[in-house]
Amino acid sequence: MAVWDDVVGQERVTEQLSAAARDADAFVTAEARGKGSAVLSGSSMTHAWLFTGPPGSGRAAAARAFAAALQCVSPDRALGGQPGCGFCEACHTTMVGTHADVEIIRTDLLTIGVKETRDLVRRAQMSPAGGRWQVIVLEDADRLTEGAGNVLLKAVEEPAPRTVWLLCAPSTEDVLPTIRSRCRHLSLRTPPVEAVADVLMRRDGIEPDMAAYAARATQGHIGHARRLATDPRARTRREAVLKLPARVDDVGGALKAAQELIDAAAEDAKEVAEELDSKETEALRAALGGAEGKRMPRGTAGAMKELEDKQKRRATRTQRDSLDLALTDLTSFYRDVLAQQLGSDVALANAEVRDVVTRLASASRPEQTLRRIEAVLECRRALDRNVAPLLAVESMAMALRAG
Repeated sequence: MAVWDDVVGQERVTEQLSAAARDADAFVTAEARGKGSAVLSGSSMTHAWLFTGPPGSGRAAAARAFAAALQCVSPDRALGGQPGCGFCEACHTTMVGTHADVEIIRTDLLTIGVKETRDLVRRAQMSPAGGRWQVIVLEDADRLTEGAGNVLLKAVEEPAPRTVWLLCAPSTEDVLPTIRSRCRHLSLRTPPVEAVADVLMRRDGIEPDMAAYAARATQGHIGHARRLATDPRARTRREAVLKLPARVDDVGGALKAAQELIDAAAEDAKEVAEELDSKETEALRAALGGAEGKRMPRGTAGAMKELEDKQKRRATRTQRDSLDLALTDLTSFYRDVLAQQLGSDVALANAEVRDVVTRLASASRPEQTLRRIEAVLECRRALDRNVAPLLAVESMAMALRAG
């Protein structure tokens, strides 16, 4: 299976990246013969790329596939084959995250700071151990702080030889203008529902009915569709979210529904913490020489405190991500309501609650539905501005009631 098979519904982007990978391979081959600069000039390859697209479009998957294609050492390349075979050691280790010359950065925190970015820039200055490319994949470039972005800018402006930066963000506006102006931009689209269902069946072994349900319910978001198809808890939480519009008829119901939404997000954060925090803490204690049941050695308090702070920030991020997913489901519900009100024949994303959608569509006007959608979107913006989650969700719930 070629690495490009994981890039779902992005044929145009795949063609561009394949062409760049072929030119990059030709450059590496020619440079070994002393002709590298002539080959790279005017080619499809460049040192910095920016992948943008809506959530679930597969930005990170496209970047990882391109990284694998740049490192591909399949002998078929010499016979006109396309880099990115998916079978050679370089492709395999890149895709699983163990290739020595590919650094894949993803964060479970709210931001990426200056210290982490400086570490990346130092890594980018190193020559590739395998003699091909040093590839840095930054999956959350939109979470760079302003200071971190300025640190990265210098590295993108003056790249080291054989270093390639692959940055991923929801939109070009999420990246500093000075950085995006130095990158080649690739815009991904939301994959078709049918393509997402197909990849769930082919790659994850999901039953056809469940794959179709998950792809339709998430409207083409690959990551969310996989989770919905494989995690019964995710389906239970989604069912609870879709009941919210019918529970905000009075103030008490609206406030109670808001509190339950917050509690569910907090439970998500708690589950992640239970899985990771204790393991991280015990691993650090062991590394610092701490014995079970005894006090930690002198001078280790700072490291332990830094880990605790990281875990708290991760819990905050997890809670916000869970809330954002719930708000996305709410938006799709009201989109279905609006589609029915306008007589559209578009397929419902939430066909399992068709009766509720139909009832609300007949009991309200399109302009009321639009105001409700705007209330959900405003809640998401408020959370991005660090408004207290309960306050933001309560405000939204009251707006849904007022319509």
